[in-house]
Amino acid sequence: MLQEGDQAPDIRVRTDSGEEFRLADLKGKRVVLYFYPKADTPGCTTEACEFRDDLKGFAGKEAMVIGVSPDKPSAQARFKEKYDLPFTLLADEEKAAAQAYGVWKEKNMYGKKVMGIARTTFVIGPDGRIEKVYNNVKAKGHAAQVLAEL
Repeated sequence: MLQEGDQAPDIRVRTDSGEEFRLADLKGKRVVLYFYPKADTPGCTTEACEFRDDLKGFAGKEAMVIGVSPDKPSAQARFKEKYDLPFTLLADEEKAAAQAYGVWKEKNMYGKKVMGIARTTFVIGPDGRIEKVYNNVKAKGHAAQVLAEL
């Protein structure tokens, strides 16, 4: 698992609009990179809408918000449109970003062991280093917590 102070792995995935995204292109900016399991599910919707509602606060602290899940770009686009999410959602279909960040893990769902995203947020500084890691995130109230600690 990545730790505070580590260099943030560069990721190359497609955005909700199908364009290529490289994290390295954002060097010089503070990025709140949050990983969530699945678009348009209750917890993920709560988390995304709270980031949306606090977006002006993040902008005031010169931080951009980016969400990542293993959904397809089309699913991300529908999720973004349905909830009027004004930030980029990344489609990590191959789970390469999730694996690079150590958030693709074995989980226990209804008594079965399955692989999935462990809801985690990384604050990446302008220098490309991880400033803060939030593990085992509870969706409700998370955006406010991150904003308060920026």
